[in-house]
Amino acid sequence: MVVLLPLSNLSFFSILVCCFFFTWRSANGSKFTFINKCKNTVWPGILSNSDSPPLPTTGFELPTGTRRSFQSPTGWSGRFWARTGCAFSKPTNLFTCSTGDCGSGTLECSGAGANPPATLAEFTLGKNGGKDFYDVSLVDGYNLPMVVDVTSTIDECLSTGCSVDLNRVCPVKLRVRNGDACRSACEAFGRPEYCCSGVFSNPNTCQPSVYSRMFKSACPRSYSYAYDDATSTFTCTSADYEVTFCPGGGQSLANATGAGVWLTNVVRGDAPITRKRFSPFRQAFVSASTIFIFDLLFRY
Repeated sequence: MVVLLPLSNLSFFSILVCCFFFTWRSANGSKFTFINKCKNTVWPGILSNSDSPPLPTTGFELPTGTRRSFQSPTGWSGRFWARTGCAFSKPTNLFTCSTGDCGSGTLECSGAGANPPATLAEFTLGKNGGKDFYDVSLVDGYNLPMVVDVTSTIDECLSTGCSVDLNRVCPVKLRVRNGDACRSACEAFGRPEYCCSGVFSNPNTCQPSVYSRMFKSACPRSYSYAYDDATSTFTCTSADYEVTFCPGGGQSLANATGAGVWLTNVVRGDAPITRKRFSPFRQAFVSASTIFIFDLLFRY
């Protein structure tokens, strides 16, 4: 037998459910899931802001094809990145990484940030009326593709990040070693106009450079320089987040197909969040042409 409740009781019940959900969410924060689709192991690093409660870890190993999740405390803010090429060196037995090293000498970063260049995912949870703010930043350079996907029961929130292999089109003057990472113009040259410092320390005087435009063209939703807020900061409410390293499975943009193509187009703003099939041939042709042009422009 089905019991039909009066409308007033249904409304009251709905309010109770919503109150329970918001109480649970405010007490438990957001769930973060880290996924490694790179060809090799990565070692995510975590840095909480000074005014933020800490997370359960500040660094861990994430083998290829695996994932790890944990719950954040209410009001957490900070950043994530992936360290690559890590090992315990001999004879010191210090833990060091080729890119994204935090300099702690151990698997845990213990309050230390990433040594540039490194692709960063930045979050501020539950501020300004309960909203989350998040972005993927290339301001400190780039070391690997990263995409942030969002799940919310309240908002329809956008994915962001950079699924393009920027190391393939990195200008020679910004390139780290044999293409392990790509430095920012600020780190490479140290000039105030690139670092948005001195007389360039405001949005009116600090403008995008030819180098940040290259990053922005490839990854329109990512931060490309210090004052790139308008197109790069996203908000959501009561959300959980997936941070995927190498969302195309470690492939370059020119070779990405299927899910990798879809993620690339989501990040570029050329595709809706709903999954849609694109012609692999068409995408590969456009992507390869873009890489070729950038390579000609910035090789020397």
